[in-house]
Amino acid sequence: MSSTLLAGLLPPQVISAEAYTDPPGVFLYPEEEAVITRAVDKRRREFTTGRYCARQALTALGVSPGPLPRGERGAPVWPAGVVGSLTHCDGYRAAAVAHRSEVTSLGVDAEPHARLPDDVLGGVTLPTEREALAGLERRHPRLHWDRLLFSAKESVYKTWFPLTGAWLGFEEAEVEFFEPRADPWPAGDGPSVAGVGVPGVPAVPGVPDGAACSGEFRARLLRSGRDRDGHPLRGFEGRWRVARGLLLTAVTYRTPGAGSTSGSGV
Repeated sequence: MSSTLLAGLLPPQVISAEAYTDPPGVFLYPEEEAVITRAVDKRRREFTTGRYCARQALTALGVSPGPLPRGERGAPVWPAGVVGSLTHCDGYRAAAVAHRSEVTSLGVDAEPHARLPDDVLGGVTLPTEREALAGLERRHPRLHWDRLLFSAKESVYKTWFPLTGAWLGFEEAEVEFFEPRADPWPAGDGPSVAGVGVPGVPAVPGVPDGAACSGEFRARLLRSGRDRDGHPLRGFEGRWRVARGLLLTAVTYRTPGAGSTSGSGV
């Protein structure tokens, strides 16, 4: 579990599990089967392997796994005392879980490391973010910052919603990235940062072609909200990684005064 792509993006209290293929014969509980009765094959495989990863992570956390039905707005219903997040994209599924006594909420997201479609960027970014993205793309042209920003907002929403029960639009969070750095995660045999972008231009100064890289981001919330204990939510901090042709983002939040975790609320 410790060698997942999400490892290092999350505090040690969070356990993650991942899969690059869809294992055959994965068991689903009746409550889960009911969710995907009419689903197409692709959606069924994503859902099933996501639950498989979740049960792997729950077992490592010391929690007896059970059914994970869909709750409000499609969010998984986790066992009592547990918080978690699921994500999937082509060729990758993952789950992250923690005891609620140690982490109040968390969100993870995985995406292919590729540009967003041209007609999507304007709908998920603010003018200030697009200006910042242009600068990042000039300095680090092999990293797809537009997709990274989209993923960061997905992780922010997944963290926000369990705390508030309210919707958070793309325009209601402003994400700021810090400069990337070399990442100890091996690039592996799959496509890496070097597989896209401008030939001959390193992804990050000082980082070899093809090496993984990572960094941090901050999200400022542009709407008011409070967590379940009444603490105001002003923003979140998170981490990201690009490796093996994928990009991943993660956010964790811990109730103020309960200690700090990687990517805690601000």
